[in-house]
Amino acid sequence: MGGWGLVEVRRAGIYGTGYSLPGKVLTNRELEGMVDTTDEWIFQRTGIRERRILEKGRPGYELAVEAAGMAMERSGTLPGDLGLIIATTITPDYFAPSLASIVQGKVGAGKAFAFDLGAACCGFVYALAVADGLIKSGTCEKILIVSCEIHSRVVDWTDRATCIILGDGAAAAVVGPATDGTGLMETYMGTDGRYGHLVTIPNGYLGAEDIGNRAGAEKRVFWQDGKEVYKFAVKVMAEAAGKVLDKAGMTYADMDMVVPHQANLRIIEGAMRRMDVDPDKVHRDIATTGNLSSASIPYSLSQLDRGGRLRLGDNVLLVGFGAGLSWGSAYMRWSC
Repeated sequence: MGGWGLVEVRRAGIYGTGYSLPGKVLTNRELEGMVDTTDEWIFQRTGIRERRILEKGRPGYELAVEAAGMAMERSGTLPGDLGLIIATTITPDYFAPSLASIVQGKVGAGKAFAFDLGAACCGFVYALAVADGLIKSGTCEKILIVSCEIHSRVVDWTDRATCIILGDGAAAAVVGPATDGTGLMETYMGTDGRYGHLVTIPNGYLGAEDIGNRAGAEKRVFWQDGKEVYKFAVKVMAEAAGKVLDKAGMTYADMDMVVPHQANLRIIEGAMRRMDVDPDKVHRDIATTGNLSSASIPYSLSQLDRGGRLRLGDNVLLVGFGAGLSWGSAYMRWSC
């Protein structure tokens, strides 16, 4: 009598990571000469000492291409191997063409289709979920996710509440089928658009009367209600982390590494207290980069990967929040 046999479970696993940061470093001390602030004030409220700023005249997509190239090299991926490129950004060089299509052309991945995904700081987690579905369906074998943010071009450098937080940078990951029990095990995502007005970057087509009469509208710059975002972030990060672990039947004690979105050290520590997770398992690198938005989590993964702090089969929890207002978490077993 014939049998059904074993079904191979395909999940999205990360094959290799990459990153690129601009060469220009902007320290807190330098900001003291630009806006009414101090190094101590910034560090106490954010945990940030410095951030990278893209040089004038240099397009942001160059960082994305460099990060993509590094991820492809580390994963042994040739341009012709890629079936899809997903770029995550809220600060693109162009509305059209998409960042993903620019990267596709620059790396020579002529067989890949490409599109941008705009989910702010949750972009990488959302892109992982999309990649996982396409890999499970057999639509794609290898997918490049590249996250790139150039905040320096949308920041109000006269507003000390926001200009101290953000940095520029890009990070990438090559994702492919994992059939060895590793890969993306569960995700949990959500959005509450009723509070989208708490974090905004208006575009040039809208006037202040269209956007609402609040700070940042006339200048078309990044703006947020810091107090409300803080309360939301601490609460939703803990909830999102708990939800994804519940779905997977796992606990915080099972995790080898927790990688939160690096938005603000006080937010990270507040959320981690609610999660009752071992602080030694929580990755922090915001001190030298600032908030990289959608590039934050993949940048952290690239640093952990290069530092030898992630091993095959490690349990890794990703969790973030961002404009939208949105949130996302993912539990994976490390695949490389």
